[in-house]
Amino acid sequence: MTTAAERREALKAVYQQAAVCVRCPQLAATRQTVVFGAGNADADLMFVGEAPGANEDKQGVPFVGQAGKLLEQLLSEIGLERSDVFIANTLKCRPPQNRDPLPDEIESCRSYLFSQLELIQPRVVCTLGNFATKLLRADTTGITKLHGQAEVRTIGPRAVRLFPIYHPAAALYTRSLLDTLREDFARLPGLLALEPPPQPDPAELVTPVAADEALEVRRPAEQAPPEPAIEAPEPREESPPPASQLGLF
Repeated sequence: MTTAAERREALKAVYQQAAVCVRCPQLAATRQTVVFGAGNADADLMFVGEAPGANEDKQGVPFVGQAGKLLEQLLSEIGLERSDVFIANTLKCRPPQNRDPLPDEIESCRSYLFSQLELIQPRVVCTLGNFATKLLRADTTGITKLHGQAEVRTIGPRAVRLFPIYHPAAALYTRSLLDTLREDFARLPGLLALEPPPQPDPAELVTPVAADEALEVRRPAEQAPPEPAIEAPEPREESPPPASQLGLF
């Protein structure tokens, strides 16, 4: 088993690949930056949204607009902070005019997300909205039927508790969804308090394609991309969690 420090270095290597990715020519041509993800690289709770918006594309950090403010508010209501979790998106680049992600774009970008899930090793993965939920469940069932229902799913080499909820942006546009979103958020502490789901036998898993083989990348000659906004984790077994996480992680 790799250490937390080794997993963090591997995560940084995935970021270096993503930061210069050109697999989606339109997105590569129109983006300002690649929004890889941000937060605690050893988090037990990971959020997966849809795609960066204009603010995220400018700052290189996910969920920094109004939806991000609502996400932070909902986290605070259950005793967590943004720094306690890891936040990523299905796509790492902003679609032009904030259009929906295209199927081929989701497929091209999924290797980055699956690598994040494998290296961060969250216990609970909270999918925000339809695109992340359908991708990680490998199913077309919509968020309206699935929200607030946790299930154990094997994603790549790891089993996680998948917990679909509405995207915070949906609650901004449809205020009646805010109470539903808040109720679903209130279930997260209980899910985090559960024992981790049993992990699958590695011998029974299909060997994934290596990231450098699956992802078409280009490295600029002038300079390396900046470091992602990832906090250095401490191994869970060697240090106690912060006070705000006691009883949750």
